[in-house]
Amino acid sequence: MLKYFDVESTKIACWVNEHDFDAQKQSLLFIHGSGGNHSLWSYQYGKLHKKYNIVAVNLPGHGSSDGNGEKDVPRYCDWIKTMLSVLDLKDVILIGHSLGAAITLQFAISHPQDIVGMVCIGGGMKMPVNSVFLDFLKTNPPQLPAEITEMICKFSLAKENRTKLSDPLQKSITQSKVEVMYGDLLACNELDLTPHTGKIRLPALIICGAEDKMTPPDLSRQLAANVKNAQLEIIEGAGHMVMLEKPSELNNCLDAFASSIFPTAQEIS
Repeated sequence: MLKYFDVESTKIACWVNEHDFDAQKQSLLFIHGSGGNHSLWSYQYGKLHKKYNIVAVNLPGHGSSDGNGEKDVPRYCDWIKTMLSVLDLKDVILIGHSLGAAITLQFAISHPQDIVGMVCIGGGMKMPVNSVFLDFLKTNPPQLPAEITEMICKFSLAKENRTKLSDPLQKSITQSKVEVMYGDLLACNELDLTPHTGKIRLPALIICGAEDKMTPPDLSRQLAANVKNAQLEIIEGAGHMVMLEKPSELNNCLDAFASSIFPTAQEIS
């Protein structure tokens, strides 16, 4: 169910379990990518909510959350820290995609005591953005034109998945606020966590689609090599949108990782 929380006097929308959080369950908090919203995780929370407390956050300015977004990763990281305090969750694993992966990494560096593990999907220590997107969005057009959204979809999906997923993904992208999308991509483009990721000691899972053209697998390999004892999973047949393209494979990876941290958790039914 979609629920609203007051975070820094801002209405933040999150998908959460239908009933109150179970103090006996572990918690997974999902953070979407640039211009995204909670619905991109529907294949994950639709399955995993039976076993875990789930929060799929809409960052400020995204989905039905109030606010105007941010232009740097540390500020988004501050929102997540406050969000965790408001939710009062324990034993939290952060799971981030793209921009969300950058936020997850920053959080693991800045606030490791507040989480028990991290999952970065389609991320890296640096996340350069195609200058075509940034240059166009900087002009602040009233809406994203079809040629831009089509290009984003083409870069985001493996070729074999485009027929099935391009239309719904493009619909989701067109709902994004242009200025928020620009701020998100700018935050990714200016990211450089290279000097800091070696300090991470939390359990870490790094995931990337084998055909990811937005954040190529080499970025994930470099990240995994730099984070002590990180696990690396390259998912075949997926591009940047692993959660949509290969949901079962991703869910299995997430559940196996969480179960390795919480070995007494029950099996997904």
